[in-house]
Amino acid sequence: MAADNRYEEEEEVRTDDGSPITKPRPIVRLGIFLVAHSPVFSVVFSAAGVLALLLLPLLAKNTYISENALMPGSARSMLSNRDASDGSKLVKDIKNFRLNHEGQVQRLIGKYMSEMVAEVYYQKFQPEGNQFHPLHFFSGPASYTLLGNVSCASYGVNVVGIIRAPRGDGKESIVLVTPYDFINGGDYEDLSLGIVSSLFSLLSRVTWLSKDIIWLVADSRYGDYRPVAAWLAEYHTPSFKVSDLLKCDELNTADNFRRAGTVAAALILKVDGRSERFEDILSIYADASNGQMPNLDLINVVNYLAVHRQGFHVKVEKVVSLLSSSWLKIVGEIFEAVGKVANTLNPDWKFGIPAAEYIEGSATLASSLYSQALGIPTGPHGAFRDYQVDAITLKISPGFPPDSKARQHDFFLRGSQLLEGTIRSVNNLLEKFHQSFFLYVLTSPSKFISVGVYMIAFALLVASLPMVAASLYVDGCKALTKSTHNSAENFKSWKWLDAAKQVFALHLLGFIVTLLPYFICQVPGQHSPRNRSIMWGTTSSLLLVTFVTIPGCSPFSSRLHGTNWAILKSVTISAAFIGLCLMSIINFATAEIGALLLVPTCLLAQPIKPALRSRRVKSLLGAFCSMVLVTIGFPVIFFAITKGLVGEGLVGLSLGGEFWTWLESLWAWKSATYLYIGMVHLPCWLLCVCILFHPS
Repeated sequence: MAADNRYEEEEEVRTDDGSPITKPRPIVRLGIFLVAHSPVFSVVFSAAGVLALLLLPLLAKNTYISENALMPGSARSMLSNRDASDGSKLVKDIKNFRLNHEGQVQRLIGKYMSEMVAEVYYQKFQPEGNQFHPLHFFSGPASYTLLGNVSCASYGVNVVGIIRAPRGDGKESIVLVTPYDFINGGDYEDLSLGIVSSLFSLLSRVTWLSKDIIWLVADSRYGDYRPVAAWLAEYHTPSFKVSDLLKCDELNTADNFRRAGTVAAALILKVDGRSERFEDILSIYADASNGQMPNLDLINVVNYLAVHRQGFHVKVEKVVSLLSSSWLKIVGEIFEAVGKVANTLNPDWKFGIPAAEYIEGSATLASSLYSQALGIPTGPHGAFRDYQVDAITLKISPGFPPDSKARQHDFFLRGSQLLEGTIRSVNNLLEKFHQSFFLYVLTSPSKFISVGVYMIAFALLVASLPMVAASLYVDGCKALTKSTHNSAENFKSWKWLDAAKQVFALHLLGFIVTLLPYFICQVPGQHSPRNRSIMWGTTSSLLLVTFVTIPGCSPFSSRLHGTNWAILKSVTISAAFIGLCLMSIINFATAEIGALLLVPTCLLAQPIKPALRSRRVKSLLGAFCSMVLVTIGFPVIFFAITKGLVGEGLVGLSLGGEFWTWLESLWAWKSATYLYIGMVHLPCWLLCVCILFHPS
């Protein structure tokens, strides 16, 4: 009987000719359902992605120290008034030295280091040129373009002191960096030297050190980043070739470069201008190149010691314009009301925060996303991150004038004790930072959003792209069926290769446009950013016109090859989806901002000719939205809108020059955002323009 039932079931799943009918699996049926209803789901997923992005400040968690060995604040500070007095003496001597002598402040700092039983040496470096080279995006951190014909006075000089750990084996070290302009240094920079000198005086006597201490006084006449990067390059990849630096060797810098162990962590200290408040403010900068961040434990240790031990007011950067945003205030009040309702329903539901806290968190989150998306380090700590060293920049704004002797002593004590506690915690580690997060964004110094939370918003934004691409491909094949009357052959055909060839050709054009600045920079006499931007735009336009005239490569000729606009849009959306997903691996912030702009542009792009013919309100509204999004999506226009939102005006003719200068900063810092704009966003934008004016 059981055999008969199995026979009947087998008969039910066979066709008239006896061939079996295979039932699709549940996952396949779900995919078919999503593709069939892609317009609805695209709206749902896009709205959910934007909502998830707005909810991120509410989902932020309190920071915590993952590595138990750090134990911040567990030991009593050994810093004494004598150490703080040593720092004050150095500051006083530097001021007197400047009044009586010109230059060579390095010798005075080196003398103080030697008196603290430190190994002292001087390192000279050349200023870096800002010349674009396409291969620098894929080169190591030690690749720099040096300026030619540099005089001896143009060389920078770093002063380095090393304290060998009494309990160490010389295999690990901690670096303290104080950027200092030896030519035009100010009183606040002198205070940063005083703080680290007070700490250095203590560390030269303690017996608990197990890691060597390196104090780098970086010559910041060419910026804070370049001297640190030059020292790190020589520290990790020594150069043995004869250099022109020997001709200008006044401080005996030749062949005396000394090294300690592998750098476990680095702290960069700067004393900025006076605080607007009466209390001392500590600002933490952690963003490195292309969205890289130090281990969160390092920030947590500094934040804990600064707040709970030394009484600093700790802050991170915010987008100030968002603090007074009316629409953000409304969103915060809505979330606050929803949180109160949820709390009345169930007190265990911890949803919702005060509107003021939401605005602060959103402004900090926007700043963190913007800094990571630019891919430009926010301080010299970025040079350490290129060598996989965890580092942060601490910028202190004192609440008193620099000539106030009464508060200077206490300021040196508190600043030095903060650094001492941090060094004690790092000194306890037996291995590199690894317990806490490396992928995160901050909403305050004590709150963060991990990668598992913020990737949800990006995933929801791009989730609709493959569904819409599959739906458009089906519609395109159905349109071809009406003309050929052979549905099965159209679905199995390779007609989509025509659209793929056109999409590939435009991406190749984007790659060429990305490399054009290298050749433009070689043209003699064209040094003005405005002239270079005009040359770049003109050359790119000529290349585009040439591309359009090539038979078989232009999307406008797709009708000749039997490819309709639906299949072209399907392949375009697929290319945008792949590009955004790849970019999310390199730099999430760039991919998130790119998705907010590119996803609606690709989804709403449609030919405007049918809408103009039909003259229906719905069709005309869709065409209008497509044109608006395509206009905003043009990189130069979006750059101008962004500048306007942050309150920076633009003169009409200077727009191209400012855009070129901005791009120069991206390629100078090897930002992957530059590659994204040229090789992902620009080709997809051009394809959307082609779809918009497609001869349907």
